[in-house]
Amino acid sequence: MELTPVQVRVLGSLLEKAATTPDAYPLSTNALVNACNQKTSRDPVTSLAEREVTEAMMELRAEGLARTVHGGRADKHKHVLDEALDLDGGEVAVLAVMMLRGPQSPGELRTRTERAHPFADLEAVSDVLAELETRGLVRDHGRAAGQSQNRWGHLLGDGTEPEPVAQPAGPSLEEPSREDRLAALEARVAAIEEALGL
Repeated sequence: MELTPVQVRVLGSLLEKAATTPDAYPLSTNALVNACNQKTSRDPVTSLAEREVTEAMMELRAEGLARTVHGGRADKHKHVLDEALDLDGGEVAVLAVMMLRGPQSPGELRTRTERAHPFADLEAVSDVLAELETRGLVRDHGRAAGQSQNRWGHLLGDGTEPEPVAQPAGPSLEEPSREDRLAALEARVAAIEEALGL
């Protein structure tokens, strides 16, 4: 599968909104453009034009990964990735986060999929990653500087390969983001609770 970055962003947005805002799903073209360009939970943040999103939807329909429902006042768009690739809810949630935010650690994935598909523990996330890796849909990118867990990224063909993370010669002057610190903290708490049987 060789999806472009715009196709990945459109498909990832559809996956996310299907799980997190089911009452407003399928999405109108305007809502889909807004989902693609939202400022939170996206890396990188984009500024896609309606034309680009519409073209990507046409291409995703041709690939059998999305559908447009005609009728009413506006066309509505939805993904069918779960049907096309025979994915369960956890697998869809993990891929959605990777498509919208790039490579992630299992702890980050557990935290960031909470609304779409709560995982019981880090082992459950690792099981999903192992299954997706077996199917050639994700791969391990190794650890980023300052992280204790390997990062995993999707292989849906967006054409962007993460640059190897350069190891700093001395102590890093760049603070981890608040979001990364929170994800790491939540992962540590979850691991402690699991060890204590809570």
